Amino acid sequence: MLRTTLIAAFMTVAAITTTGCAVMRGQETTSAYLDDSTITARVKSRFIENKEVDAASISVETLNGTVMLSGFAKNAREKSTAEAIAREVSGVKSVKNEIAVRP
Repeated sequence: MLRTTLIAAFMTVAAITTTGCAVMRGQETTSAYLDDSTITARVKSRFIENKEVDAASISVETLNGTVMLSGFAKNAREKSTAEAIAREVSGVKSVKNEIAVRP
């Protein structure tokens, strides 16, 4: 539990320190960007906690509450589990699952 909390805290700090990109392009407000960063950190944290999902192989991006998953999964079950985990995170409005299953 402590490890998960530390990882989530680290990811949140990392997201907050890189807030300039989306805001500078006019895609969202600073507040919305911080909310999206929090969602991304929570999804990644839950991937790390889950034994069925390889968090290192799946990228998570969030924009205005829409979570985009990309990367590679070992099988269809891992892909669907990652999507289900993302949908359960508070603040997620929708999930776009672009994870490719490796043959």
